[in-house]
Amino acid sequence: MLQTLRNAWNIPELRKKIIFTLFILLIYRVGNVIPVPFIDVTTLGNYFDSVLSTTILGLYNAMSGSAFSRATVFALGIQPYINSSIIIQLLTIAIPALERMAKDEGEEGKKKIAKITRYTTVALGLLMGWAYYMMLSNYASAGYSIITQTGFLPALVIILAFTAGSAFVMWLGEQITEFGIGNGISMILFANIISGIPSMVGTLFTMVWWQIIIVLIGIAALILFIVFINDAERRIPIQYAKRVVGRKIYGGQNTNLPIKVSMSGVMPIIFAQSICSLPATICTFTGHIDGWWYKNVWSSTSWTYAVVYFLMIFFFSWFYSTIQYDPVEISNNLKKNGGFIPGFRPGKSTADFIHRVINKIVIFGAVYLGIVALLPIVAGNLMTGVRNLAIGGTSVIIVVGVALETVKALEAQMLMRHYKGFLD
Repeated sequence: MLQTLRNAWNIPELRKKIIFTLFILLIYRVGNVIPVPFIDVTTLGNYFDSVLSTTILGLYNAMSGSAFSRATVFALGIQPYINSSIIIQLLTIAIPALERMAKDEGEEGKKKIAKITRYTTVALGLLMGWAYYMMLSNYASAGYSIITQTGFLPALVIILAFTAGSAFVMWLGEQITEFGIGNGISMILFANIISGIPSMVGTLFTMVWWQIIIVLIGIAALILFIVFINDAERRIPIQYAKRVVGRKIYGGQNTNLPIKVSMSGVMPIIFAQSICSLPATICTFTGHIDGWWYKNVWSSTSWTYAVVYFLMIFFFSWFYSTIQYDPVEISNNLKKNGGFIPGFRPGKSTADFIHRVINKIVIFGAVYLGIVALLPIVAGNLMTGVRNLAIGGTSVIIVVGVALETVKALEAQMLMRHYKGFLD
């Protein structure tokens, strides 16, 4: 990885893209520490660390680089854009007009989908900004003086500041995607997560020596496991029949259909964690955080929560596989192009075989995601000090995945420029 970065830095065009990406990330990190007016950040931070860190808001806080708990202008982070992208993706499957726009209109249709996603992001940012303000208002009525001034004007300023911040973060991500290196949204998430490493290291050294050794070995093993699974794929052999067109013969070559083991990425974990944390979030909003149900069932450190979490990861892994892969459509495309899987007749037989293969891969991929997601919970229950490290399976997968994708993007661009130093 370091050699790839060094080689990319020696190419002037790639060096400009790297510098541009770092500059955009610097702007984002500066905005991450600018507080919204009329909010007592210290009181909010203390309340968040003591009560809200185990709820779904803890996930939002990690994804925003601790900006959510400090009520900065970028407190909503990239979450509105991610949520709007997921919503539009699901609606594209459910609404025929959007499906035709995405498939039949080509590049123009993709631009229209992107524009709809941007408008949806602004609407979700406005809704989430209002929800954030209402949450702070409820805490103020409960005796926590988080909002320094009340009234229509302070409320409007707070909500619009959050909305504008989420829209600006979306724009920054698009600038990285267009003029920088890698996917802008992934790079912003990557920057948010690694920004918490210094505090995690400080917490790590407060533990006893044997716990530090176990944690470091576990993190290294987890990273190697994620790297291995991230590149793992099932390759279905495909053969194309020969066709004679005029005086030329087309086809006859052998290829394969690659199906990645981690086909759904980190999305099943995000969805599962959001739903499993919803009861704890409701308990927090209503003030019922001392009951038996909260501590032994809905708390993120309970074994019941871990079992439900694992089952939800299984469900969303299967759900995403049905969205991404349609065996009937794949079979029909192979048949139209003269391709077939050796040993299976084109049509229904091929579709059934692809369906069975995808189901097996989904099971293995769901087990992989479940292990990565539950390992910090299990380690936290066995060693109390691990709970304070704030290490989540979602964060590790995002960091490793973005690092690998960025390196691949650099290698692809160097290969396009026939960079001999990389090929040696």
